[in-house]
Amino acid sequence: MTAPKIAVIGGSGIYEIDGLENADWQSVDSPWGTPSDAILTGTLDGTDMVFLPRHGRGHVHSPSTVPYRANIDALKRLGCTDVISVSACGSFREEMAPGDFVLVDQFIDRTFAREKSFFGTGCVAHVSVAHPTCPRLTAACKQAATDAGITVHDGGTYLAMEGPQFSTLAESKMYRTSWGADVIGMTNMPEAKLAREAELCYASVAMITDYDSWHPDHGEVDVTQIIATLMGNADKGRELVRRLPAILGPERPACPHGCDRALEYAILTRPDARDPSLVAKLDAVAGRVL
Repeated sequence: MTAPKIAVIGGSGIYEIDGLENADWQSVDSPWGTPSDAILTGTLDGTDMVFLPRHGRGHVHSPSTVPYRANIDALKRLGCTDVISVSACGSFREEMAPGDFVLVDQFIDRTFAREKSFFGTGCVAHVSVAHPTCPRLTAACKQAATDAGITVHDGGTYLAMEGPQFSTLAESKMYRTSWGADVIGMTNMPEAKLAREAELCYASVAMITDYDSWHPDHGEVDVTQIIATLMGNADKGRELVRRLPAILGPERPACPHGCDRALEYAILTRPDARDPSLVAKLDAVAGRVL
């Protein structure tokens, strides 16, 4: 058993944690670049908490320019054990309405302009992302959302698009009907893959702002309507986060689903063939096995 350290990656509209004690913004150096912003640390109900604004304060990073590797590496360096991703999304399902939350359990990755792995030439690794989110952490988010009176859907497939433009009508219809996606967003990939490589438990809380462009009664995405819904979602998202320490408790067992041991047999490059410069960069992410 260890003490948990919960990280929250805040998406559009969420730039802080309510009630955080001993709050301090820290700059964290990463060999993978500069994180999106300084990282807010503190305690909430006696539990160590960390908050990282994904787009930076003031929303300065587009979905494609978010430094995903630096962000995950920085959280690992700070000793985080669990990562809650909170992000805005569009819905492909009538019953998943604007203002509802979806606890994502699957992804379709359609991004193409982002570095997606910490590993590569000189140190090759293959981790499983068959189940890319942590059921234990997701269950805690479900309880927090339910206790906060939030309409929450347990399970859903998130299509990650490159952006920054929203979908065409043809794309929206294809993702919904042919591909079976439930929600669409721009930021959970490669974030979830990198969290798995870093052996961090990861849960995705998708906050619905709109019906994308497929819905015949709503037309194309209206940014003014999105922002209005976003503000309400942000309040609910902060309330969900506020309840997590009490649910997760002061002691954390090893992940029953193996998220914290994802690299156990993943690295294939022989020790004598590994690139020392890459191995040095992997000190936080893969130090346990290297």
